[in-house]
Amino acid sequence: MLRILLRWCLLLTAISILSACSRSPTDHQQTLLVFGTLLDIKAYTDNPDQFSQAVRSLDETFQSMHREWHAWKGEGELVRLNQAFAEGREMRVSESLAELLRQSQDYSQQSEGLFNPAIGRLIGLWGFHSDEPPGGPPPDPAAIQSLLKAAPSMEDVRFDGNLLTSVNPSVEIDLGAFAKGYALNLAIEQLKTFGIEHAIVNAGGDLCVSGRHGDRPWTIGVRHPLGEGVIASVEVSDGECVLTSGNYERYREYEGIRYAHILDPRSGYPVEHVASATVISPDGGLADAAATALSVAGPDGWQKIAHRMGLSQVMLVDEKGRIHITPAMKARIEFQQQIEEILVSEQMNR
Repeated sequence: MLRILLRWCLLLTAISILSACSRSPTDHQQTLLVFGTLLDIKAYTDNPDQFSQAVRSLDETFQSMHREWHAWKGEGELVRLNQAFAEGREMRVSESLAELLRQSQDYSQQSEGLFNPAIGRLIGLWGFHSDEPPGGPPPDPAAIQSLLKAAPSMEDVRFDGNLLTSVNPSVEIDLGAFAKGYALNLAIEQLKTFGIEHAIVNAGGDLCVSGRHGDRPWTIGVRHPLGEGVIASVEVSDGECVLTSGNYERYREYEGIRYAHILDPRSGYPVEHVASATVISPDGGLADAAATALSVAGPDGWQKIAHRMGLSQVMLVDEKGRIHITPAMKARIEFQQQIEEILVSEQMNR
């Protein structure tokens, strides 16, 4: 009887091992609410329990980022830092925030100040420091000019290790045009620490990927900023991020005029001539910052900024629906709708 029981135990163990070995990877997906948007996390894996554990860890990480890096709500680290700047005080910050701000300063320099996270007061003046869409007329032009005269920039921030000061009390940091891309990169790396090698992390159309989707690359769609549906699709390779800055989600509308949430630091007013800018890069933070800077640069100036920021894969959609695109981006993107005019920037080849 004992021998029979032992045989059955060995047989069941063998079946269990064979079952585990033969389990094929499939899609597993979970959604988190972070940074005021839905974060979709999809993994191609044969270990759903490991994936769930990774997502729980990611949720903790992102909630901490949202709390500490929020520009105007709560008492997080960035809110306290902005208060210190306004009062002319120095403040020691965490290594993570210091690194975030160092990168912001670098990207601001590379973009000739078109990406400028120091204009938080201007963003607040336009009503975009709110969970609800702003209403009513635009800000008083005199108030806008006053902030422009103060000229807050990332150049005003001084670093002594993690001890930060600002020589300009008008500096108010808002990382809304950078933190999401930076965080998406971190999410991919954190998933890898849990053994999740094939994943896509998507926050409202901004995303980073790792590995592949089975036997093919991850394929994503780029939203049409002036119409319905997807304007183009693109295969995204391991380690790449795709970030889009557009005026179709957050804006202020008054008397039939739509004011985009993307502000030009030079004029103090929203950008007018670009509907969206899409950037592909291995660096999510760079792609996020660059998408904003290129939107500000506009159809006539984006090539120079893209070159300065070391970008080769860029696509802009202007207010008339024309596509402005680099050769490297055009070679890999597949348009899903009829495009009347595609302008390839040959300058990017020089």
